[in-house]
Amino acid sequence: MKDRVSISMEGGIADVRLIRTDKMNALDPAMFAGIAEAIAVLANTIGLRVVVLSGEGRAFCAGLDMASMGGGGSGNDLAARSHGDANLPQHVAWGWRTLPVPVIAAAHGVAFGGGFQILSGADIRIAHPETRCAIMELKWGLVPDMAGFPLWRTMVRDDVLRELTYTNREFSGVEAHALGFVSHLADDPRAKAMELAQVIANKNPHAIRGAKRLCNLVGHASDAELLLAETTEQLEVIRTPNQIEAVMANMEKRAPVFVD
Repeated sequence: MKDRVSISMEGGIADVRLIRTDKMNALDPAMFAGIAEAIAVLANTIGLRVVVLSGEGRAFCAGLDMASMGGGGSGNDLAARSHGDANLPQHVAWGWRTLPVPVIAAAHGVAFGGGFQILSGADIRIAHPETRCAIMELKWGLVPDMAGFPLWRTMVRDDVLRELTYTNREFSGVEAHALGFVSHLADDPRAKAMELAQVIANKNPHAIRGAKRLCNLVGHASDAELLLAETTEQLEVIRTPNQIEAVMANMEKRAPVFVD
């Protein structure tokens, strides 16, 4: 992992960076393995409250490194459900949704193909206005298969998704924001992501985790399932020490002190 992904943590915020800068953080077998390992490490990190995901160097992620893959696909066993419902390439995007805490991605430079799908896996996505984006797979005679479709179904209109998929047309961060792929635009996406992470890290961590579980249900659960899930999550946090601390901190106009 260390030559592809770095993780540092302070104040409950994990700063996760793709660090294959010489290849614009393109996805080779070592990068797939490194991202999967990073997700596993974060899933078991005590005190984690929020993740900020970004790319070092000139880009967020340029997508598949076709040279390292021999010109076809990821080089992984796509049929194997090696990570729950997902295979390994899907997991490096979908896995961010499975983490118990919010993930904020900060994109600049390019987010192409698999890189765009990794960006889409974050709960909140911040991009530089000039970020170059594309659902790139049709350029190489492939279909998008890194969890893009289950991620995108709550982001954009069906016809928009079809057009961008069928044509592999490049679009900017500005257009990505207008279409719903990107949450915010910023001249310094990583700084904006860190600012937002600080806000989230100062909320009741148990309520934040419950809220993420609810958000993850929205794309597929029935109304009845969502209504029950809301109640279940509320009963888990109401009148707990952290919830009481949130109330007291607000009333006393001070920073809260939560227990993870």
